[in-house]
Amino acid sequence: MKIAIAGTGYVGLSLATLLSQNNEVIALDVIPEKVDMINQRKSPIKDEKIEEFFKEKNLNLKATLDYKEAFEGAEYIIISTPTNYDDEKNFFDTSSVEDIIQKVKNMQINTTMVVKSTVPVGFVKNMKEKYQIDNILFSPEFLREGKALYDNLYPSRIIVGEKSKRAEKFAELLKESAVKKDIVVKFMDSTEAEAVKLFANTYLALRVAYFNELDTYAEIKGLVSKDIIEGVGLDPRIGDHYNNPSFGYGGYCLPKDTKQLLANYDHVPQNLIRAIVRSNGTRKKHITKMIMKKNPEVVGIYRLTMKMDSDNFRASAIQGIIERLKKEDIKIIIYEPTLKVEEFNGCKVINDFKEFSDYSDVILANRFENVLEKVKDKVYTRDVYSRD
Repeated sequence: MKIAIAGTGYVGLSLATLLSQNNEVIALDVIPEKVDMINQRKSPIKDEKIEEFFKEKNLNLKATLDYKEAFEGAEYIIISTPTNYDDEKNFFDTSSVEDIIQKVKNMQINTTMVVKSTVPVGFVKNMKEKYQIDNILFSPEFLREGKALYDNLYPSRIIVGEKSKRAEKFAELLKESAVKKDIVVKFMDSTEAEAVKLFANTYLALRVAYFNELDTYAEIKGLVSKDIIEGVGLDPRIGDHYNNPSFGYGGYCLPKDTKQLLANYDHVPQNLIRAIVRSNGTRKKHITKMIMKKNPEVVGIYRLTMKMDSDNFRASAIQGIIERLKKEDIKIIIYEPTLKVEEFNGCKVINDFKEFSDYSDVILANRFENVLEKVKDKVYTRDVYSRD
């Protein structure tokens, strides 16, 4: 079967790699460098499994800049283009998804579009009415940065937003390419599937925010955060996952998905969802205050990336702290090996670690790594477990 995938970020590239084991997959992107890298079997994103599959598997995968080449003859067109949150409109910017929908409609081809991009609740229903189409459904993804292909090979569940033969066939495509057996599959309306995605990510953000607020309490009161966390987590109803304190939740999904869910709650009673969104700002404000107490002249930022084994720093919490420190007239320098520039957001980038550490009065590290051991007296972190 021919399958087209629009967008080659974590979602699109992991699905392209997964499905090209058993199908002809054409991946569409607008960035020539990414297309070239994929065709040379070089992953444009950091993902160990994708890199492994590119080296070892005989994948029927091609990348292109030509949407007609990608879409023509494709039984399914998976849309995984970026949908950033627009703070002015209080809604996702879904223009990249709509652009693909319009292109497919204008081609007048017999295909089914599967939206994997995160969208507002009710998006697919609105698209059907707006463009007078029926060949579209939503299927949420549940992937971690740096482990996207692994999470497709061993999915927690597969959810498809339609109860139909074409939905069942799509679910079967995902199942047959996975390693995990006995995968739970749920079929529901696309609107419910869209809600599943936003509520799942907002719960994860809630958990991050909860343990961050626990850690804030411990820090201010002079308590051992780790002892409290472990005592709480031993309750089997709570568990010991997603409990490592941080500078705040960030990344591709949680900041924008929580804001979108809050926007979807317009005219619906709530307190908790708004609190989750606000909590992240409160945490960054607290971290900034604790740094200012050290009276630094120069603050070094050890990595803009917020997770281990990730090269993404979009919407990373550390950037919010940088902005707050800049308003306090603190000089900021950055150590981030993935950056090949001399300056980022008005801050000097120094990728010689010794020079960076010598120049810094305080080093902020969301996650503590071995290289920091020699300068740990300068390091400010809330990392308890050196993971996540």
